[in-house]
Amino acid sequence: MIRIFQQHPVLAYALAILSAGLGFYVRWALDGVLPPGFPYLTFFPAVILTAFLAGLWPGILCAILSGLSAWWFFIPPTGFGLSGASALTLVFFVFVVAVDIAVIELMRRALVSLGHEQILTAQLYERQRVMFQELQHRVANNMTFVAALLQIKKRSIDNPQASEALDEARERLVTMAQIHRRLYDPATIELSVSASLRELCDDLIQAAGVGGVTCSVEADDVNLDTTRLVTLSLLVAEVVTNSLKHAFGSRREGQITLHLAPRGDGRAVLTIADDGPGFPATIPDLEGRRSLGFGIMRSLASQLDGQLEFPQGAGAQVRLTFPA
Repeated sequence: MIRIFQQHPVLAYALAILSAGLGFYVRWALDGVLPPGFPYLTFFPAVILTAFLAGLWPGILCAILSGLSAWWFFIPPTGFGLSGASALTLVFFVFVVAVDIAVIELMRRALVSLGHEQILTAQLYERQRVMFQELQHRVANNMTFVAALLQIKKRSIDNPQASEALDEARERLVTMAQIHRRLYDPATIELSVSASLRELCDDLIQAAGVGGVTCSVEADDVNLDTTRLVTLSLLVAEVVTNSLKHAFGSRREGQITLHLAPRGDGRAVLTIADDGPGFPATIPDLEGRRSLGFGIMRSLASQLDGQLEFPQGAGAQVRLTFPA
């Protein structure tokens, strides 16, 4: 409503006249009810309301009309008569309405300034959001580009081991790019940790072409910022990809479970398990030069300040304990 009066000055001054007239009408109707000495009782609200809704000059106009009406009709001697008491009454009215209008005008200007600052803040936020989104998009594109270069380079290599290493590097870059795009996408950035990990597992299973494998995800009351969630997602992708490659063999069905929960001491525990044959009994054999995947897992766990374990038992299990 305030904006309407700001955009249409004619309405603002019409409101001033109407408010003064309404104040006069109510004061005239109550003339026999009110005791002597209240000539401005109904005019003060009219001035305040006009100054608040319509602004400074309509408020001043309403105050002038109200003061003249009260002076003519309700302040003895009536008819613009002037005495010591009436002069004091007029001074009191001028002082009160001047203070009211000044305070309201300062408040209105502060609100306008605040509105401008909010608009500017929103514009800056939107600009930074777009720039950040574009930056993350370019990072993901660069990783995809490097993966494509590795694929091209592979065609000129005859060494099977080198070709396999390039394939592994390319697959990991593609996975990193997908995770990066997903977690920094404004449409999915508000997803919970559980939903993000569930979508990640579904994407990995679909990319591996093993539709018979299911992934169960539980993440209870764990909140992570985007940077730590990206690191955790990369580790999950490495473990799940390893399970999809090695846990099921010729089987077309299988189960992968992922459980993330707080431990109660400021740390959280992530457990990823499958129903395959499990790790070899001697884990150090998996940490050699050919075990790039385990090196990546430990590097990502270190970025989270976490401790990585490989419990023995049915199926392969990876357990990460990290600050949350």
